[in-house]
Amino acid sequence: MFGRMMNSYYYGKSGKGDFTPDDLPKNRWELFWAMLRVRLSALVRLNLMTIVAFLPYFLVILINVMNLLTGWSNAVAYQEALASGAEITEEIASPAMQTVYARYMTDGVFQLGQYAQDMAQACLWTTVLFLIPAILITGPVEAGLAYVCRNWARDEHAFIWSDFKDAVKDNWKQGLAISAITSVFPAIIYVCYLFYGNMAEQRVIFMIPQVLVIMIGAIWSLSLIYFYPLMVNYKLTFSQLFKNGLILSVGRLPQSVGLKLLSLTMPIICAVLLLFTSVGLYAILVIGLFYLLIGVSLNRFIYASYTNAIFDKFINSKIEGVRINRGMSEETDDDEGDEDAEPTSEE
Repeated sequence: MFGRMMNSYYYGKSGKGDFTPDDLPKNRWELFWAMLRVRLSALVRLNLMTIVAFLPYFLVILINVMNLLTGWSNAVAYQEALASGAEITEEIASPAMQTVYARYMTDGVFQLGQYAQDMAQACLWTTVLFLIPAILITGPVEAGLAYVCRNWARDEHAFIWSDFKDAVKDNWKQGLAISAITSVFPAIIYVCYLFYGNMAEQRVIFMIPQVLVIMIGAIWSLSLIYFYPLMVNYKLTFSQLFKNGLILSVGRLPQSVGLKLLSLTMPIICAVLLLFTSVGLYAILVIGLFYLLIGVSLNRFIYASYTNAIFDKFINSKIEGVRINRGMSEETDDDEGDEDAEPTSEE
């Protein structure tokens, strides 16, 4: 009895749902929470297995955030020392940093605001450059995560390693293509934003392309919710994958924005604590532990739960022979569809 219980806890019930027909969830909300309870420990193990691919991404952000905070703290200490007439020692600023600070002296006053702006731009530029290889390597892993979490989110069995590996093998090209585009987007957006910002100082009309650049980056970020689930659910060419992902992100804009904000809840809280409280460093430790243990796989599981519902409503309901509302006690028909998608042999 104990052995069967532990096997069910770690691996789920292979070949059947975790509920009897009478106990199946009646709606998507019930299904999400039921599957989250059943798969919580598995999500931790999936996260620990795949986190190595995301560590460079988190390290790039962490290092540059710490550099920015340290640079700001040192600059404030330098300004306070100048204001009080204290001697500038190496503990306050090294000779090299004193040379840098000297460039921001105007009539004996240190221009802290201008220095902070230039320092932030330098850190941001370094971040977007180093994010290129860090994001690039995550594409195939994202495809594997999307496949396993898709199955778990609709109460189907999936082996953590073998099914993940098969999904990576089958979708690595498209996954790498998506991550390659995603990796250069921050740098492109940043360069275009600065360029049109400088032009807008001369002519206000250039604020329009500056805003458009931000919107393009935001839409691409929202499309990432759909790209990987589409990739593992359907046999699509890259152009079809690209088009359907963008259509769904724009067509379901409020839901997509809400879901993206939900996935950014902890980073946003961490940023607020860093800016306005003295517990910011502890917040970084907490958020780091969260993503190390479950953050990546949990976000993908939430995306999978949402995209399963969207695909049933707009795609699967229009494809003959495809079962919809898996894991739920009732099946419903939806009106709209997208005929560009073709189901895989699983569907």
